Amino acid sequence: MSTVSTVNGGISFWYADQGTPIPREPLPGDATADICIVGGGYTGLWTAYYLKKAVPFLNITVLEAKFCGYGASGRNGGWLYNGIAGRDRYAKLHGHEAAVRLQQAMNDTVDEVVRVAAEENIDADIHQGGVLEVAYTPAQLARLKDFHSVEIAFGEKDRVLRGARETGERINVTGAVGSTWTPHGARLHPVKLVKGLAATVEALGVTIHESTPVTEIKPKHAHTPYGTVRAPYILRCTEGFTANLKGQRRTWLPMNSSMIATEPLPRSVWDTIGWDGRETLGDMAHAYMYAQRTADDRIALGGRGVPYRYGSGTDNDGRTQPATIEALRDILVRLFPTTGAARIDHAWSGVLGVPRDWCATVTLDRSTGLGWAGGYVGSGVATTNLAARTLRDLIQQDSGQSGPTDLTTLPWVNHRVRRWEPEPFRWLGVHGMYAAYRTADRRELTSPRPGTDPIAKAADRLSGRH
Repeated sequence: MSTVSTVNGGISFWYADQGTPIPREPLPGDATADICIVGGGYTGLWTAYYLKKAVPFLNITVLEAKFCGYGASGRNGGWLYNGIAGRDRYAKLHGHEAAVRLQQAMNDTVDEVVRVAAEENIDADIHQGGVLEVAYTPAQLARLKDFHSVEIAFGEKDRVLRGARETGERINVTGAVGSTWTPHGARLHPVKLVKGLAATVEALGVTIHESTPVTEIKPKHAHTPYGTVRAPYILRCTEGFTANLKGQRRTWLPMNSSMIATEPLPRSVWDTIGWDGRETLGDMAHAYMYAQRTADDRIALGGRGVPYRYGSGTDNDGRTQPATIEALRDILVRLFPTTGAARIDHAWSGVLGVPRDWCATVTLDRSTGLGWAGGYVGSGVATTNLAARTLRDLIQQDSGQSGPTDLTTLPWVNHRVRRWEPEPFRWLGVHGMYAAYRTADRRELTSPRPGTDPIAKAADRLSGRH
């Protein structure tokens, strides 16, 4: 496989496929609004959409530092699925049934995104093939069976456990010994979704100012180099770029994730792989991978790469390290040997928001009018939609337009978490954690034992993931 001609960066393959947009006009000066949303990714745009649909006369302004979808919304793996970060912790804090309600809301959210995309004529290459997660070592198979049982216990009665033969009939992953499949998932083209969503909210009357970085958020004020937007509600929807805001350096850690996309693969290669159901594909490794078969028959595959930049730094327009490209290429060829001669057309990276306790949250501080949502830990394509509808309900409740709803009483609402450690402990901790996970994965590849490697267990405890 050649990577000589690989485009590295340029935001993402999804933008190479669609073209980088010309940014909308920046904020022209001081302004007022009923609601100011900081961040033009999925969270901000979905929030603007649902608020405007609920109360059409609202004056809503979205402020975006680059252009809508510049961050994770335009760089992710295109997994619209029902996973949510922190569910197990919420079960411990609020009880099992509360976490079941949260999971059911996520299951329904997949269908909600598909519904709205169809209703608003957003063609995002959505295909509801579900999510297939595979195991290819004894330790992974043991984790997969445990994972499957836990998902059933949280209400996923339609989840299916498959053996090696049945897994191979769906997707021929080399060495796969089992898999679990849920129907609550779909593949999509991330940029087509974010572009369509931005155009939709603009047509509804939402004002979007791009090339307008917000430097500081205060109650009723969003400060930018061009002026200040004043509004009763200021909503922070900045996910992995939250650390760029004044006072937010240690709020959420910007975790890097990297991806590659192959050239379109010929029919002969797909005949060996299968994947006719176009499920999104994941595995049970500790440093896990995620992949999709794109609408034009490429494989887009991602993983962690270099997980974190010192001082909560973010990348330069999606460029990633050559070693990361090679590592992802190696995973691709190990899973699908017939892709060995395929060209890697594009590689890129992006950041996602990770809270210290690895729990996604939605919050509205009723005393200040400040709200935020995020910390999705890589599960944001669907979770952003649930977060947006929850922010809508919280604002309507706060403004006296409605009472509590099913969404405002979910256990992730108004959850607070401590800040990340200062440097260099933050950098040392994250890099040490992923070094441990990669070591555990290598050991499990050659081990006949079904138990999780003790190095990974120790990393889980130290990181606070479990």
